[in-house]
Amino acid sequence: MKLAKTPLICALASTALAMFIFITEANAVDADAAKALAKKSNCLRCHGIDKDKDGPAYAKISGKYQGMAGAEEKLIKHLASGEKAKFPDGHEEDHMILKADDPADIKNLVDWILSLPPQAP
Repeated sequence: MKLAKTPLICALASTALAMFIFITEANAVDADAAKALAKKSNCLRCHGIDKDKDGPAYAKISGKYQGMAGAEEKLIKHLASGEKAKFPDGHEEDHMILKADDPADIKNLVDWILSLPPQAP
């Protein structure tokens, strides 16, 4: 009886592993494309990856939003709409809009930011 179940269990485990790998690879972030979009859109003028400039470092943004429900949607809206950005001295400016034709490119940039090792905000 145990021997008859073993091939079925192995087959199910193999299928589950293959699905996990496929989903993980399908959701993989293209870091090079994200950095290229950030450079093309002049994001790196105000944001460093792990150091603050006029705006917070991407690692601090990751620390603030990573694991938060709705974080991806909030950041996509912020980068695509030009809503106000608040600065440490209290003034506000319209945030620059990303130079991207494909919404998937914006999503990839946001996913890359959220994938960075978080720093405390």
